[in-house]
Amino acid sequence: MRRNARIHISLNILIAALLLAAGNDIARAADSVSAGLRLADAWCRACHAIEPHMAAVSDQAPSFWAVANRHGTTALSLKVFLRTSHQNMPNLVVSPEEADDLADYILSLKTE
Repeated sequence: MRRNARIHISLNILIAALLLAAGNDIARAADSVSAGLRLADAWCRACHAIEPHMAAVSDQAPSFWAVANRHGTTALSLKVFLRTSHQNMPNLVVSPEEADDLADYILSLKTE
């Protein structure tokens, strides 16, 4: 086999592997958002409006849409917030994976 043909085959294999990995990342992100919505529904719905256009439940608990669209809201800021105790919130024990899922869900609501 000629050298150019081997390089061409190797590049095609590399491109296929990268496309497969990108597809897996997209699927994982969608799964994380879905898992975050399930967690929000179970843990947060009593106080927060967890979906866009949902009626506010409490004047003191911001909607997840509002949180997502605040200036400075990032995945890291959400994860730190979710893993820290707060006076006006139940003291939930949130695993790193659950914090990732909740943060991914909240950030999926960002419109700006």
